[in-house]
Amino acid sequence: MATAKASLDLPVAADEVWNLIGGFGALPDWLPYIPKSELSEGGRIRTLANPDGAEIIERLMSYDHIGRTYSYAILQAPFPVTDYLATLTVLETGERNSRVEWSGEFTPTSSTDAEVSALFRGIYENGLAALKDKVSA
Repeated sequence: MATAKASLDLPVAADEVWNLIGGFGALPDWLPYIPKSELSEGGRIRTLANPDGAEIIERLMSYDHIGRTYSYAILQAPFPVTDYLATLTVLETGERNSRVEWSGEFTPTSSTDAEVSALFRGIYENGLAALKDKVSA
């Protein structure tokens, strides 16, 4: 099983960051390369569209509003992996400071562990950079 992780420290209160990114359908609010998210099955499934028109379907596996974290699995996506499980967490690091952590584990299907880990680390890092831009605006 391969893994990837990225984190970002922000001069923004953890609750404020969580209010922006903590909804399972909230990716279009802060992630420019996901312009659309539709929830189904009572909010447990999200169907995402990326700029290329590819569909990504994910299932919410766990959600903890108080702990500011959720985990999700990919059900369908144009990625060379199976058994994908990712977690997005917002930690309080000070009164007006927070750390966002995005991590995942997965089994590559047609690439090496290193190649797929680099792919997802890039996705997480780009996503967190977009988040930083959003909260800095």
